[in-house]
Amino acid sequence: MRSRYVYGSLLLLSICIVFGSFSINNTDDFDFAKREVLLRRIGHELLLQTGDSTSRVLPIEKVAENEYQIKFEHDFSFQPDSLVNTTRRLLAKDPFAVDYIVRVVKCGNSNVAYSYSISKNKKDDIIACIGRVQPSACYMINIKFKPTGIHTTKNSYLLGSLPILAIVGFIFLRSVKSRKNTAKDQSTTLFTLGSVLFNAKERQLIIHDRTIDLTGTEARLLLIFASSPNETIMRSRLQKEIWEDEGVIVGRSLDMFISKLRKKLEIDPKINIVVIRGKGYKLEISA
Repeated sequence: MRSRYVYGSLLLLSICIVFGSFSINNTDDFDFAKREVLLRRIGHELLLQTGDSTSRVLPIEKVAENEYQIKFEHDFSFQPDSLVNTTRRLLAKDPFAVDYIVRVVKCGNSNVAYSYSISKNKKDDIIACIGRVQPSACYMINIKFKPTGIHTTKNSYLLGSLPILAIVGFIFLRSVKSRKNTAKDQSTTLFTLGSVLFNAKERQLIIHDRTIDLTGTEARLLLIFASSPNETIMRSRLQKEIWEDEGVIVGRSLDMFISKLRKKLEIDPKINIVVIRGKGYKLEISA
């Protein structure tokens, strides 16, 4: 009777691992497809920061194992600190992009115009030339990721090492879940606004070594603007989401908080909250 339970358990375990391996492979395929979407979003936001909302980000190319290239339709200039903040914020949504190197190369001759390295341990980051605006030119952005070591498991290994694979699979799935939760938390609280980093969770504006604290209302307002930069936000929406949902209806209070928030954003002259007459407000980020 006991042997039946043992054989039954081994059979069930083998079935779970075989199907689990297919599930892990599908998850890997999805994650790496998602990575290409994130890379295109990097190109999109980089162009928006220069004031370009019409030219195209060309198809993402995989130029080598774990290395991708972002190409653009037209020449553009960029701020290194904005590029660093944008890639860090968006790639936080990729649970396997913990270590990577970014190189901005010129079209034609592939000369490196700017590069930096991001590590899982922030103290190991290598970032230089922050604040030096790069001139307008034809650029391509190459991003090389450190190999994760995750590969498809062969059938022979599955059949020969079921108990070990079960333990490893359990630990791996817990690790992936933890990384995804961390990436989600980071992606919903950090925003790049020109050369300013907005930490919504800590209610802070950060530029170089300077930190400016925001009130709770200011942080909630800026979170709405930061989620839709260069887009008109209706006044009625701001009033509803900031005050009316809490049971308070205001009139001039919105203008007062917008004025206070605008004053704190003066740390970067390229960022401004402008009035759209008869509609609402817009967070403008100029090149």
